Amino acid sequence: MSYIELSNYGGSPFEKLMGHAPEVLNQWAKLEEVFFRSNVFTLEFLEQIRRALAFKNLCQYCMLKAGPPEENPESTRLAIALRFANKFAIDHTSISKEEVQEMELYFSRKELIELIAFCSFVTASQKFGSCLGLESADHYK
Repeated sequence: MSYIELSNYGGSPFEKLMGHAPEVLNQWAKLEEVFFRSNVFTLEFLEQIRRALAFKNLCQYCMLKAGPPEENPESTRLAIALRFANKFAIDHTSISKEEVQEMELYFSRKELIELIAFCSFVTASQKFGSCLGLESADHYK
């Protein structure tokens, strides 16, 4: 169980935890929707990134939700994005100018910015849940 009792506001355990601050949750959900409604990346692509981040951010809730990312993706772009996401989660300050320039060979600026923003948002979500002891959804039934 989480370190703080879940609120009655929200659907998932994550939302109910953040539901103690409804305005924050509402805006958080809107930003999440922006990423998942975007036509820049497919839902599957974003899900693979989310999974990679979950295992590096040690978010139990997220790790148990869908398992690890693909180990050997066929897509070069996905492989590069997963490598970036792993490095971002471990130590975002270690990402060099050269690495960003290399990514620009595979991603437009818009894609690159959206990918980094998504990694930032997901990392914030996962660290929020992790620091409050959020567990998999079946722990709350």
